[in-house]
Amino acid sequence: MGKALEGVRVLDMTHVQSGPSSTQILAWLGADVIKLEAPGQGDITRTQLRDIPNVDSLYFTMLNGNKRSITLNMKHEQGKEVFTRLVSGVDILVENFGPGVVERFGFPWERLQEINPGLVYASIKGFGPGRYANFKAYEVIAQAMGGAMSTTGFEDGPPIATGAQIGDSGTGIHLVAGILAALYQRTHTGRGQRVQVAMQDAVLNLCRVKLRDQQRLAYGPLGEYPNESFGDEVPRSGNASGGGQPGWAVRCAPGGPNDYIYVIIQPVGWKPICELIGKPELADDPAWSTPQVRLNKLDKAFALIEEWTERHSKQEVMEKLNAYNIPCGPIMSTRELIEDETLAQLGSVVEVEHPDRGAYKTVGNPIKLSDSHVEVERSPLLGEHTGQVLGELGYSEEQVGELRAAGAV
Repeated sequence: MGKALEGVRVLDMTHVQSGPSSTQILAWLGADVIKLEAPGQGDITRTQLRDIPNVDSLYFTMLNGNKRSITLNMKHEQGKEVFTRLVSGVDILVENFGPGVVERFGFPWERLQEINPGLVYASIKGFGPGRYANFKAYEVIAQAMGGAMSTTGFEDGPPIATGAQIGDSGTGIHLVAGILAALYQRTHTGRGQRVQVAMQDAVLNLCRVKLRDQQRLAYGPLGEYPNESFGDEVPRSGNASGGGQPGWAVRCAPGGPNDYIYVIIQPVGWKPICELIGKPELADDPAWSTPQVRLNKLDKAFALIEEWTERHSKQEVMEKLNAYNIPCGPIMSTRELIEDETLAQLGSVVEVEHPDRGAYKTVGNPIKLSDSHVEVERSPLLGEHTGQVLGELGYSEEQVGELRAAGAV
């Protein structure tokens, strides 16, 4: 059985997280992803946050599986010749350099189009054209400027960054969508095109419900928020769901830092919740029986639920609540996730063998296609496939040796 993107070739000029997260998805889906790295060090994340000396870090290995690696000196004239030949034979080029870097190599979009009219040239930048265009952006900067931090945390505390990498990997996922759309359009037009995603825009898109609420503030307080007062900006609202059904994280036994479960109170779930917590009389009490009357005392409602959950483990609470079809989810720590048997069976967390590191665990492909099975493979060693890829471009072993001697690869 073939892969969804079998036959698609990608030249991956990305580094760190946002770009590699995008090209790794393409590789998982079957594309031949050739990671282009500078000779010597390669992607900076090979050496960042190392846990084993002189071995590629988990930072690198967990973002670059299923790819091939070549080294190429983009400042060397012969390196530029190799690059030109590479570009002429790929479908997609992906980069996340700072603004103008690829142009300074001598390859603006117009030149790339000349080399390969069918090329899909995909870029991640921190910001779109305009005031911020040349500013540097990192994960949490994107969260800060995209609306996430101002709306995350508790009302009486500072803005908080989320542990989910919505600025980097979130942008990478958006870029995949754009790349696939451009590939599909090429089947009709025969032409490639530019695909650009700004990290600020990606975070903003993920925060759209907060922009919804910003506009709703013009018509009064936001009833589903636990805040007592409202100004002219969407406030931080702790663990409130912010949606149509109220939710909160309540403590469970034995009281550790992640011994919590998130519980949502739907109208149909109120009666069984009351029975479970030993307060059946509240189900029909006019002061508690409807969502409208509970709205101004949700803190008290969840406090009652917490009195019950504190006597049980989060797994026990999950089982008891799900027996009544009550939406809930235990707060799962990173250790629990990496050791979870169900996630391992689903391929959501997989173990991979690496020639230098040995076995390590990483995430599996979250996109499941019925006719395109994914085997998660290890990340490549620096320049591991240089000779192989150059051979595919028509270079002889002798020519590859000459390029190496010249410092072009």
